Amino acid sequence: MEGGIDVTAKPMQRLLSIDMLRGLVIMIMLLDHVRETFYLHHQMSDPVDVSQVEPGLFFSRVLAHICAPVFVFLTGLSAFLYGQKYQSKYMAANFLLKRGIFLIILELTLVNFAWTFQFPPTTLYLQVIWAIGISMIALAGLLYLPRGLLFIVGMVIILGHNLLDSIHVQSSSSWYIPWAIIHEKNWIEIGGSLRIRTTYPVLPWIGVIAIGYTFGPWFTKTTVAAVRQYRLKLIGWSAIVFFIVLRFMNIYGDKPYSVGNNFLETSMSFFNITKYPPSLLFISLTLGVGLLLLRLFERHQDSKYLKYLAIFGSVPMFFYLLHLYVLKFLYLGAVALFGKNQGDYFGFAHWWSIWICTIILLVALYPLVLAFSRYKANNKDITWLKYF
Repeated sequence: MEGGIDVTAKPMQRLLSIDMLRGLVIMIMLLDHVRETFYLHHQMSDPVDVSQVEPGLFFSRVLAHICAPVFVFLTGLSAFLYGQKYQSKYMAANFLLKRGIFLIILELTLVNFAWTFQFPPTTLYLQVIWAIGISMIALAGLLYLPRGLLFIVGMVIILGHNLLDSIHVQSSSSWYIPWAIIHEKNWIEIGGSLRIRTTYPVLPWIGVIAIGYTFGPWFTKTTVAAVRQYRLKLIGWSAIVFFIVLRFMNIYGDKPYSVGNNFLETSMSFFNITKYPPSLLFISLTLGVGLLLLRLFERHQDSKYLKYLAIFGSVPMFFYLLHLYVLKFLYLGAVALFGKNQGDYFGFAHWWSIWICTIILLVALYPLVLAFSRYKANNKDITWLKYF
Protein backbone atom coordinates (compact mmCIF):
# COMPACT_ATOMS: atom_id res chain seq x y z
CA MET A 1 0.00 0.00 0.00
CA GLU A 2 1.14 3.59 -0.68
CA GLY A 3 -1.04 6.43 0.58
CA GLY A 4 -3.92 3.97 0.90
CA ILE A 5 -3.47 2.74 -2.68
CA ASP A 6 -3.31 -0.91 -3.68
CA VAL A 7 0.06 -1.41 -5.37
CA THR A 8 -0.75 -4.94 -6.49
CA ALA A 9 -2.87 -3.70 -9.37
CA LYS A 10 -1.70 -4.51 -12.88
CA PRO A 11 0.51 -1.78 -14.35
CA MET A 12 -0.57 0.00 -17.52
CA GLN A 13 0.93 -1.29 -20.73
CA ARG A 14 1.12 2.05 -22.50
CA LEU A 15 0.89 5.71 -21.56
CA LEU A 16 -0.57 8.27 -23.94
CA SER A 17 -0.69 10.93 -21.25
CA ILE A 18 2.79 12.28 -22.06
CA ASP A 19 1.90 12.86 -25.71
CA MET A 20 -1.47 14.28 -24.68
CA LEU A 21 0.12 16.83 -22.37
CA ARG A 22 2.76 17.67 -24.96
CA GLY A 23 -0.01 18.10 -27.53
CA LEU A 24 -1.96 20.44 -25.28
CA VAL A 25 1.02 22.68 -24.58
CA ILE A 26 1.95 23.03 -28.25
CA MET A 27 -1.66 23.98 -29.00
CA ILE A 28 -1.43 26.67 -26.33
CA MET A 29 1.95 27.64 -27.78
CA LEU A 30 0.22 28.20 -31.12
CA LEU A 31 -2.17 30.60 -29.38
CA ASP A 32 0.74 32.59 -27.99
CA HIS A 33 2.54 32.67 -31.33
CA VAL A 34 -0.62 33.83 -33.08
CA ARG A 35 -0.60 36.66 -30.53
CA GLU A 36 3.02 37.43 -31.32
CA THR A 37 2.21 37.46 -35.03
CA PHE A 38 -1.11 39.27 -35.23
CA TYR A 39 -1.29 41.21 -31.96
CA LEU A 40 2.23 42.54 -31.76
CA HIS A 41 0.96 46.13 -31.81
CA HIS A 42 0.06 45.47 -28.16
CA GLN A 43 3.54 44.81 -26.83
CA MET A 44 3.78 42.79 -23.61
CA SER A 45 6.68 43.15 -21.21
CA ASP A 46 7.99 40.47 -18.85
CA PRO A 47 6.42 40.43 -16.38
CA VAL A 48 3.40 42.06 -18.03
CA ASP A 49 2.44 45.65 -17.25
CA VAL A 50 -1.02 44.84 -15.88
CA SER A 51 -2.06 48.51 -15.98
CA GLN A 52 -1.67 48.57 -19.77
CA VAL A 53 -3.20 45.26 -20.89
CA GLU A 54 -6.73 43.95 -21.29
CA PRO A 55 -7.63 41.16 -18.83
CA GLY A 56 -8.51 38.75 -21.63
CA LEU A 57 -5.17 39.29 -23.32
CA PHE A 58 -3.35 39.08 -19.99
CA PHE A 59 -4.82 35.70 -19.04
CA SER A 60 -4.22 34.39 -22.58
CA ARG A 61 -0.57 35.21 -22.05
CA VAL A 62 -0.54 33.67 -18.57
CA LEU A 63 -2.09 30.49 -19.98
CA ALA A 64 0.85 30.22 -22.39
CA HIS A 65 3.28 30.25 -19.46
CA ILE A 66 2.68 26.54 -19.02
CA CYS A 67 4.25 25.66 -22.36
CA ALA A 68 8.01 25.93 -21.88
CA PRO A 69 8.28 24.44 -18.35
CA VAL A 70 6.10 21.46 -19.20
CA PHE A 71 7.89 20.84 -22.46
CA VAL A 72 11.33 20.95 -20.82
CA PHE A 73 10.13 18.73 -17.96
CA LEU A 74 8.73 16.18 -20.43
CA THR A 75 12.01 16.28 -22.35
CA GLY A 76 13.82 15.14 -19.22
CA LEU A 77 11.19 12.50 -18.52
CA SER A 78 11.35 11.22 -22.09
CA ALA A 79 15.15 11.06 -21.91
CA PHE A 80 14.90 8.66 -18.97
CA LEU A 81 12.37 6.48 -20.79
CA TYR A 82 14.63 6.43 -23.87
CA GLY A 83 17.51 5.18 -21.71
CA GLN A 84 15.27 2.56 -20.09
CA LYS A 85 14.23 1.29 -23.50
CA TYR A 86 17.84 0.43 -24.26
CA GLN A 87 18.85 -0.22 -20.62
CA SER A 88 21.71 2.23 -21.08
CA LYS A 89 22.50 5.64 -19.62
CA TYR A 90 25.16 5.94 -22.31
CA MET A 91 22.49 5.61 -25.02
CA ALA A 92 20.38 8.25 -23.33
CA ALA A 93 23.35 10.61 -22.91
CA ASN A 94 24.43 10.10 -26.50
CA PHE A 95 20.94 10.83 -27.80
CA LEU A 96 20.64 13.90 -25.57
CA LEU A 97 23.98 15.23 -26.77
CA LYS A 98 23.22 14.75 -30.47
CA ARG A 99 19.67 16.02 -30.20
CA GLY A 100 20.79 19.00 -28.13
CA ILE A 101 23.32 20.02 -30.78
CA PHE A 102 20.66 19.49 -33.47
CA LEU A 103 18.21 21.78 -31.64
CA ILE A 104 20.80 24.54 -31.22
CA ILE A 105 21.58 24.44 -34.94
CA LEU A 106 17.86 24.41 -35.69
CA GLU A 107 17.29 27.48 -33.51
CA LEU A 108 20.09 29.40 -35.21
CA THR A 109 18.87 28.54 -38.71
CA LEU A 110 15.33 27.45 -39.57
CA VAL A 111 13.66 28.77 -36.41
CA ASN A 112 15.25 32.20 -36.47
CA PHE A 113 14.63 32.52 -40.20
CA ALA A 114 10.94 31.75 -39.62
CA TRP A 115 10.73 34.69 -37.19
CA THR A 116 12.83 37.24 -39.06
CA PHE A 117 13.05 36.18 -42.73
CA GLN A 118 16.56 37.64 -42.74
CA PHE A 119 19.42 36.04 -44.64
CA PRO A 120 22.10 36.56 -43.70
CA PRO A 121 20.65 37.40 -40.29
CA THR A 122 21.40 40.64 -38.48
CA THR A 123 19.60 39.48 -35.31
CA LEU A 124 19.42 36.06 -33.70
CA TYR A 125 17.04 35.15 -30.88
CA LEU A 126 18.08 32.35 -28.53
CA GLN A 127 14.65 31.11 -27.50
CA VAL A 128 12.98 27.94 -26.27
CA ILE A 129 14.51 25.50 -28.79
CA TRP A 130 17.96 26.82 -27.89
CA ALA A 131 17.21 26.47 -24.17
CA ILE A 132 16.00 22.90 -24.60
CA GLY A 133 19.10 22.07 -26.65
CA ILE A 134 21.50 23.47 -24.03
CA SER A 135 19.52 21.75 -21.25
CA MET A 136 19.74 18.41 -23.06
CA ILE A 137 23.49 18.74 -23.42
CA ALA A 138 23.77 19.57 -19.71
CA LEU A 139 21.56 16.59 -18.79
CA ALA A 140 23.74 14.33 -20.94
CA GLY A 141 26.44 14.81 -18.30
CA LEU A 142 24.26 15.16 -15.21
CA LEU A 143 22.32 11.93 -15.72
CA TYR A 144 25.35 9.93 -14.55
CA LEU A 145 24.78 11.32 -11.06
CA PRO A 146 22.80 9.14 -8.65
CA ARG A 147 19.12 9.87 -9.07
CA GLY A 148 18.77 11.36 -5.58
CA LEU A 149 21.72 13.67 -6.11
CA LEU A 150 20.43 14.73 -9.52
CA PHE A 151 17.09 15.60 -7.91
CA ILE A 152 18.89 17.72 -5.30
CA VAL A 153 20.88 19.53 -8.01
CA GLY A 154 17.70 20.27 -9.95
CA MET A 155 15.85 21.54 -6.88
CA VAL A 156 18.78 23.70 -5.75
CA ILE A 157 18.81 25.37 -9.16
CA ILE A 158 15.05 25.92 -9.21
CA LEU A 159 14.79 27.10 -5.61
CA GLY A 160 17.95 29.16 -5.53
CA HIS A 161 18.51 30.77 -8.90
CA ASN A 162 16.49 33.89 -7.98
CA LEU A 163 19.22 34.68 -5.46
CA LEU A 164 21.31 35.56 -8.51
CA ASP A 165 18.85 38.16 -9.83
CA SER A 166 20.79 41.07 -8.34
CA ILE A 167 24.00 40.11 -10.17
CA HIS A 168 24.51 42.22 -13.31
CA VAL A 169 27.62 42.02 -15.44
CA GLN A 170 28.89 44.94 -17.51
CA SER A 171 29.28 44.42 -21.25
CA SER A 172 33.01 45.11 -20.95
CA SER A 173 33.50 42.10 -18.66
CA SER A 174 34.69 38.73 -19.95
CA TRP A 175 31.80 37.23 -17.94
CA TYR A 176 29.16 39.24 -19.80
CA ILE A 177 28.42 36.69 -22.54
CA PRO A 178 28.42 33.60 -20.26
CA TRP A 179 26.16 35.40 -17.77
CA ALA A 180 23.77 36.51 -20.51
CA ILE A 181 23.50 32.89 -21.64
CA ILE A 182 23.21 31.45 -18.14
CA HIS A 183 20.93 33.80 -16.24
CA GLU A 184 20.35 37.37 -17.47
CA LYS A 185 18.43 38.10 -20.65
CA ASN A 186 20.53 40.53 -22.63
CA TRP A 187 21.94 41.55 -26.00
CA ILE A 188 25.25 40.21 -27.27
CA GLU A 189 26.96 42.22 -30.00
CA ILE A 190 29.03 40.18 -32.48
CA GLY A 191 31.17 42.53 -34.52
CA GLY A 192 29.12 45.38 -35.95
CA SER A 193 26.65 43.36 -37.98
CA LEU A 194 25.08 40.75 -35.69
CA ARG A 195 23.10 41.05 -32.47
CA ILE A 196 22.09 38.04 -30.38
CA ARG A 197 19.27 38.17 -27.83
CA THR A 198 19.49 35.63 -25.01
CA THR A 199 15.73 35.49 -24.54
CA TYR A 200 15.86 32.16 -22.66
CA PRO A 201 18.74 32.15 -20.13
CA VAL A 202 19.39 28.48 -19.56
CA LEU A 203 20.19 27.91 -15.87
CA PRO A 204 16.61 27.41 -14.57
CA TRP A 205 15.76 25.20 -17.54
CA ILE A 206 18.63 22.88 -16.65
CA GLY A 207 17.02 22.50 -13.23
CA VAL A 208 13.64 21.71 -14.80
CA ILE A 209 14.99 19.09 -17.23
CA ALA A 210 16.93 17.43 -14.38
CA ILE A 211 13.77 17.15 -12.28
CA GLY A 212 11.90 15.72 -15.26
CA TYR A 213 14.55 13.03 -15.65
CA THR A 214 14.31 12.02 -11.98
CA PHE A 215 10.55 11.48 -12.36
CA GLY A 216 11.25 8.90 -15.07
CA PRO A 217 11.10 5.72 -12.96
CA TRP A 218 7.49 6.52 -12.04
CA PHE A 219 6.53 6.06 -15.70
CA THR A 220 8.01 2.62 -16.22
CA LYS A 221 6.01 -0.58 -16.16
CA THR A 222 7.29 -1.36 -12.67
CA THR A 223 5.22 1.48 -11.18
CA VAL A 224 1.51 0.90 -10.79
CA ALA A 225 -0.73 3.50 -12.44
CA ALA A 226 -2.59 4.30 -9.21
CA VAL A 227 0.68 4.95 -7.37
CA ARG A 228 1.96 7.19 -10.15
CA GLN A 229 -1.28 9.15 -10.22
CA TYR A 230 -1.25 9.58 -6.45
CA ARG A 231 2.28 10.95 -6.56
CA LEU A 232 1.47 13.32 -9.42
CA LYS A 233 -1.56 14.62 -7.53
CA LEU A 234 0.37 15.06 -4.30
CA ILE A 235 3.33 16.86 -5.85
CA GLY A 236 1.19 18.87 -8.28
CA TRP A 237 -1.02 20.30 -5.53
CA SER A 238 1.97 20.79 -3.25
CA ALA A 239 3.68 22.91 -5.92
CA ILE A 240 0.56 25.03 -6.38
CA VAL A 241 0.09 25.52 -2.63
CA PHE A 242 3.79 26.41 -2.38
CA PHE A 243 3.26 29.01 -5.11
CA ILE A 244 0.24 30.53 -3.34
CA VAL A 245 1.91 30.70 0.08
CA LEU A 246 5.19 32.13 -1.21
CA ARG A 247 3.35 34.60 -3.45
CA PHE A 248 1.28 35.87 -0.53
CA MET A 249 4.46 36.29 1.50
CA ASN A 250 5.80 38.50 -1.31
CA ILE A 251 9.42 38.15 -0.18
CA TYR A 252 11.13 35.84 -2.67
CA GLY A 253 10.73 33.98 -5.91
CA ASP A 254 9.63 36.82 -8.20
CA LYS A 255 8.92 40.52 -8.39
CA PRO A 256 6.35 41.45 -5.68
CA TYR A 257 2.70 41.65 -6.61
CA SER A 258 0.60 44.67 -5.64
CA VAL A 259 -2.97 45.23 -4.47
CA GLY A 260 -5.00 46.95 -7.19
CA ASN A 261 -8.21 48.98 -7.20
CA ASN A 262 -10.36 45.85 -7.42
CA PHE A 263 -10.17 42.07 -7.21
CA LEU A 264 -9.42 41.66 -10.93
CA GLU A 265 -6.43 44.01 -10.85
CA THR A 266 -5.07 42.31 -7.74
CA SER A 267 -5.54 38.86 -9.29
CA MET A 268 -3.72 39.94 -12.44
CA SER A 269 -0.82 41.24 -10.39
CA PHE A 270 -0.79 38.05 -8.28
CA PHE A 271 -0.41 35.84 -11.36
CA ASN A 272 1.95 38.22 -13.13
CA ILE A 273 5.08 36.11 -12.94
CA THR A 274 8.43 36.34 -14.72
CA LYS A 275 9.35 34.04 -17.60
CA TYR A 276 12.74 35.32 -18.79
CA PRO A 277 14.38 33.62 -16.96
CA PRO A 278 11.58 31.62 -15.30
CA SER A 279 11.27 32.55 -11.65
CA LEU A 280 10.78 30.08 -8.82
CA LEU A 281 7.11 31.07 -8.67
CA PHE A 282 6.77 30.68 -12.44
CA ILE A 283 8.16 27.15 -12.33
CA SER A 284 6.16 26.16 -9.23
CA LEU A 285 2.81 27.19 -10.68
CA THR A 286 3.31 25.89 -14.20
CA LEU A 287 4.82 22.54 -13.26
CA GLY A 288 2.20 22.06 -10.55
CA VAL A 289 -0.55 22.52 -13.12
CA GLY A 290 1.37 20.37 -15.61
CA LEU A 291 1.65 17.43 -13.22
CA LEU A 292 -2.06 17.57 -12.44
CA LEU A 293 -2.85 17.61 -16.16
CA LEU A 294 -0.53 14.66 -16.70
CA ARG A 295 -2.48 12.73 -14.08
CA LEU A 296 -5.82 13.81 -15.57
CA PHE A 297 -4.85 12.71 -19.07
CA GLU A 298 -3.66 9.32 -17.84
CA ARG A 299 -6.96 8.74 -16.07
CA HIS A 300 -8.84 9.58 -19.28
CA GLN A 301 -6.39 8.46 -21.94
CA ASP A 302 -8.99 6.26 -23.61
CA SER A 303 -11.07 9.31 -24.49
CA LYS A 304 -11.38 9.58 -28.27
CA TYR A 305 -11.29 13.38 -27.99
CA LEU A 306 -8.12 13.53 -25.93
CA LYS A 307 -6.39 11.28 -28.45
CA TYR A 308 -6.36 14.25 -30.83
CA LEU A 309 -3.97 15.86 -28.34
CA ALA A 310 -1.73 12.81 -28.54
CA ILE A 311 -1.53 13.16 -32.32
CA PHE A 312 -0.19 16.70 -32.01
CA GLY A 313 2.10 15.66 -29.17
CA SER A 314 3.61 12.76 -31.11
CA VAL A 315 5.37 15.07 -33.61
CA PRO A 316 6.15 18.24 -31.64
CA MET A 317 9.15 19.45 -33.65
CA PHE A 318 7.35 18.93 -36.95
CA PHE A 319 4.43 20.99 -35.68
CA TYR A 320 6.74 23.64 -34.23
CA LEU A 321 8.48 24.30 -37.54
CA LEU A 322 5.27 23.97 -39.54
CA HIS A 323 3.30 26.51 -37.52
CA LEU A 324 6.11 29.08 -37.52
CA TYR A 325 6.31 29.15 -41.32
CA VAL A 326 2.54 29.04 -41.76
CA LEU A 327 2.17 32.05 -39.44
CA LYS A 328 4.92 33.94 -41.23
CA PHE A 329 3.40 33.42 -44.66
CA LEU A 330 -0.07 34.29 -43.36
CA TYR A 331 1.30 37.52 -41.91
CA LEU A 332 3.12 38.48 -45.11
CA GLY A 333 -0.02 37.70 -47.09
CA ALA A 334 -2.14 39.84 -44.78
CA VAL A 335 0.28 42.75 -45.11
CA ALA A 336 0.22 42.41 -48.91
CA LEU A 337 -3.59 42.38 -48.98
CA PHE A 338 -4.49 44.86 -46.23
CA GLY A 339 -1.34 46.80 -45.44
CA LYS A 340 -0.01 47.62 -41.99
CA ASN A 341 -3.25 48.59 -40.30
CA GLN A 342 -1.79 48.89 -36.78
CA GLY A 343 1.08 51.35 -37.15
CA ASP A 344 4.18 49.32 -37.98
CA TYR A 345 2.22 46.04 -38.00
CA PHE A 346 -0.74 44.27 -39.44
CA GLY A 347 -2.85 43.11 -36.53
CA PHE A 348 -6.24 42.06 -35.27
CA ALA A 349 -8.47 44.72 -33.76
CA HIS A 350 -9.60 42.57 -30.79
CA TRP A 351 -7.68 40.18 -28.54
CA TRP A 352 -10.27 37.43 -28.88
CA SER A 353 -9.45 37.20 -32.59
CA ILE A 354 -6.24 35.37 -31.69
CA TRP A 355 -8.34 32.56 -30.18
CA ILE A 356 -10.48 32.27 -33.32
CA CYS A 357 -7.40 32.26 -35.54
CA THR A 358 -5.76 29.59 -33.36
CA ILE A 359 -8.77 27.28 -33.57
CA ILE A 360 -8.95 27.67 -37.36
CA LEU A 361 -5.24 26.90 -37.71
CA LEU A 362 -5.46 23.81 -35.48
CA VAL A 363 -8.24 22.40 -37.67
CA ALA A 364 -6.42 23.32 -40.89
CA LEU A 365 -3.06 21.88 -39.82
CA TYR A 366 -4.41 18.67 -38.27
CA PRO A 367 -4.40 16.60 -41.52
CA LEU A 368 -0.69 17.39 -42.06
CA VAL A 369 0.14 16.59 -38.44
CA LEU A 370 -1.80 13.31 -38.61
CA ALA A 371 -0.09 12.29 -41.85
CA PHE A 372 3.38 12.94 -40.47
CA SER A 373 2.51 11.19 -37.18
CA ARG A 374 1.44 8.08 -39.09
CA TYR A 375 4.54 8.23 -41.28
CA LYS A 376 6.75 8.46 -38.18
CA ALA A 377 4.92 5.57 -36.49
CA ASN A 378 5.24 3.37 -39.58
CA ASN A 379 8.91 4.12 -40.16
CA LYS A 380 10.57 3.71 -36.78
CA ASP A 381 13.72 2.46 -38.44
CA ILE A 382 14.38 5.91 -39.98
CA THR A 383 16.75 7.61 -37.55
CA TRP A 384 16.09 11.25 -38.40
CA LEU A 385 12.39 10.89 -37.61
CA LYS A 386 13.28 10.51 -33.92
CA TYR A 387 14.26 14.19 -33.92
CA PHE A 388 10.71 15.24 -34.79
